[in-house]
Amino acid sequence: MHPLKAAPGTGAAQSPARDHLSQGDWRYRRGRAAGSTSRRRGRAPQHMHEQPSPNGGSARPDEERREEALVVPASGSASWLQRVFEEARGDSQLSVVTAEPPPVTVVAVERYLAEAQPAAAAQYWYDVTLADGSCQERCYLAPRLNGLVQRAHLRAGVRVRLRRCSYRYEEKRLNYGFPCLEELEVACGAGPTPAAPPRGRPPPLRGDKKHYLPLWNNEDPYGDVWVHFTPENLNLTSLGQLEMTWRSKFHYDPLLVRVLHKSRLRYYGKPEKKMDMPYQAYFEVADGSGMMSMVLWNSLCPEWYNSMKVGTVLLLEQYAVKTSYPFKTKPTPGDSQMKRFATIEISLNVRDPPTKITIIPEEMVKPEWGLPEVKYRFITRSELDGLPNNHSCDVIGLVTFVGRAERARKKEHGEDFWLYRWVHAVDGTSDQPFILELFATSQPEVFEHIHPMTYLVCTQMRVVRDLTENPSSAIYLTTSNESQIFITGWHRGQPYTKDTKVRNFIQWTKTQNEVDQMEKAVIGGYYPFPRPPNNFLKYCKNNKVESVLKAIGETGKEIEDLHYREHKRIAVQGIISAIKCISCSNVAEETSEKDNSQSLESSDASKEDSVHKEKNTNLQNKEVESFLESQYTPREKHHHQALLSQKSSVKRKMPHQEGMSDILETEETERACGLWQSDLWAQVKDKLMKYLHHSTIFPESIPRKFDYVHRDLLMQQYNLHAAVHQPKETRTHRNISDFESASGLGYYEVTVLGINHDVAIDVAFLPLFCPDDPHLFQLEDVQNDTLLSCMSCIPASQQSATSNGRLPDMFPLSDEIVKAAMDLDGKHVVCILDICHLGDDKVEVFLSKIYRTVDPDVLDAM
Repeated sequence: MHPLKAAPGTGAAQSPARDHLSQGDWRYRRGRAAGSTSRRRGRAPQHMHEQPSPNGGSARPDEERREEALVVPASGSASWLQRVFEEARGDSQLSVVTAEPPPVTVVAVERYLAEAQPAAAAQYWYDVTLADGSCQERCYLAPRLNGLVQRAHLRAGVRVRLRRCSYRYEEKRLNYGFPCLEELEVACGAGPTPAAPPRGRPPPLRGDKKHYLPLWNNEDPYGDVWVHFTPENLNLTSLGQLEMTWRSKFHYDPLLVRVLHKSRLRYYGKPEKKMDMPYQAYFEVADGSGMMSMVLWNSLCPEWYNSMKVGTVLLLEQYAVKTSYPFKTKPTPGDSQMKRFATIEISLNVRDPPTKITIIPEEMVKPEWGLPEVKYRFITRSELDGLPNNHSCDVIGLVTFVGRAERARKKEHGEDFWLYRWVHAVDGTSDQPFILELFATSQPEVFEHIHPMTYLVCTQMRVVRDLTENPSSAIYLTTSNESQIFITGWHRGQPYTKDTKVRNFIQWTKTQNEVDQMEKAVIGGYYPFPRPPNNFLKYCKNNKVESVLKAIGETGKEIEDLHYREHKRIAVQGIISAIKCISCSNVAEETSEKDNSQSLESSDASKEDSVHKEKNTNLQNKEVESFLESQYTPREKHHHQALLSQKSSVKRKMPHQEGMSDILETEETERACGLWQSDLWAQVKDKLMKYLHHSTIFPESIPRKFDYVHRDLLMQQYNLHAAVHQPKETRTHRNISDFESASGLGYYEVTVLGINHDVAIDVAFLPLFCPDDPHLFQLEDVQNDTLLSCMSCIPASQQSATSNGRLPDMFPLSDEIVKAAMDLDGKHVVCILDICHLGDDKVEVFLSKIYRTVDPDVLDAM
């Protein structure tokens, strides 16, 4: 198994060397184009013209056919892909169905903006690069198959069989066409590892777009068009004078400024708008007179965005000046005394006028120019608790936990997502960590390489807290539009290295034992944060969707509509009807191979439900049988199996005293086997119209102890699938299940019955607890949520199992859990469910919060 690295398409630098805390090691890692002097590498001469292609009639400029030049069959051998595409091109229907197709490897899956059409259903199109051992071919993916990419069925590195393809001509271009993938299926086994596509990728196959987008969000730079640039000349000017004279001038004098703040990229492309590079990025620049906003537009973004870092000195010529956009976010300057020119902004365009940009090396910057230094607002963890909501600050810490990369939909039913992950970092000033919500900051080479034991710096973070909700609730920090993040290997040369609190942190790390810190390090898994509010009315106000409550029967559709690594919270009404405590040894195993006949198409909810139902039924029988096998003699085992088949509960009453002993014995056996069920559930469970089973726990759901030796593999597991397959030099046979769990040894299956008693759903509850670091997962006791509070505590049986090595299939339910469940017996509640798509057909559904509908705030909200 290859320890794949989810490296970005920008050609990110390799993962930094191991951090040595005892030495406070701050090693520098250069980007792929550091020191580059090329503004437009690989640009073809303007006189090159289009020619028909020998492998399919495609006609492109020579530079755009660079990749296709590499697909000539090796040693004269015929390429199966080329033969199939040529056959489709020559067919009268421009289509071909293949017979016994060999498996081919997906080398890359790349996304770009679709063109507006009257019946266009997709906002984005995808090109897929396939390799058959002799050549690589880029193909257009039929839009009706987009769901395969969106749910990570079709991704770089997988093997597929091409069952049907067509050939498509562009009617507005001469002699130009491309193959189209119409039907695919998964292939078993692994094939030869294809080489990565060459640099200088040609533009997308369809439409007139000249670049690809990152596969999973719109904020990150992607592809070789994003380059660096070095300076040439130097001149001086003043921002203060520009602010006073800009209305009276048509041409403006050059400006010499320093970048103080940098925003993430904004992609504003729309299918109906014709624009080559619809990008925008804000910077805050300053000189001795004050600070002003600067906007980098469109095709200048790929050329200059990566080079314009915080602290960079710029010489600007032939720029435009415009009235400031009033709704733009504004960073908090490190120097509170600096004057801000807020009425105008500098606009940098490729034309009207064509801006000239020069970067001045720091060693050439003279003190007499009066350029301000970059200043920060670093805080320690001990200072955080006293800060108000939305306060802006910078932090540095040692990473102890890194969550998996997840996505949140920007607009309901849209195809655009925010990419984020949760991180914990400590700085030695408090027992509590910084809890950081890190959204993608257009730094994929950093975002994808955050791991425990690295030094993390986050700037322009915002405090999130609500003292009116619960004074003891956890406070956390979230990124703003101007946040930047840095890890070990990226610190050298950054302005913050001179800050006093940064230096104090480095001194603290020198006093720490690396082994002790490693024992506390955790990566990945389900992380239920932030917790839903205690007040359901506040939950409703914080929820942006029009209808907060979903019917349990609609849950399957909600799950089916999820995209890859999309995280979503939904609320359903129901009745807590059954609880079962299951060992994490029964976590669903990852499937490495699929049946040859399995098609790469999304399964409907009913089919998925039946699969889960069969899995859970078999699992339950196995758990009970295994438990009985280890606890009882054959005669006792037979007796208790008979008792388990009876329908009984703690609250049931019998008129005859001799029957009571049987009931109590059954109750004790059920509880010993980790099972509680209500009277109502025993009466209706065999009469349900629909029973959804979504309590399966996957290896990706469980937080793992961090292993530094296998950090690349662990980071790859918890990052998103890369757009382009990355061949690896080393191999490993380890998978995610081989790494030790950092949480408890068991989880709960909770059955929620619909309020009309006709539908039900099984969901999971995972009690997160890290014995080596009890501060890591803090699930504090919450008002009106006694049941989940009881289930969050690690059972004594699990603790004893850890000490004596015994790990049964099921754990007994504690008296506190049974009592809390009985208090809810038959009562209507609102359950908050966390759902997340883990790729392929794996979707986790966790119970996150329970609100009782008898509470006044719930009734008011509804």
